[in-house]
Amino acid sequence: MKRKGKKFQRSSNSLNKLSLFQKSEGRFNRSCPLSLKNAPIIDYKNISILKKYISENNKILSSKITSVSSGKQKKLTKEIKKAKILGLI
Repeated sequence: MKRKGKKFQRSSNSLNKLSLFQKSEGRFNRSCPLSLKNAPIIDYKNISILKKYISENNKILSSKITSVSSGKQKKLTKEIKKAKILGLI
């Protein structure tokens, strides 16, 4: 059976909703939360900010999930590792 001029369409079902870790079909242009005007300073002593970017298993979340820019992500990882070594996290 041939389809006449109709493209294959995905069914939009409530079960097909994407989770946080799956790529979405549409691209979002989210800005980096650490590059804004009144953004908090990334420091190993500022534990409340560092905990936002750590999973339940104390692993660092990727920048694709958190929408942090690559430069800030490198600084975040460095500061999180410092805090882990010192036993703050």
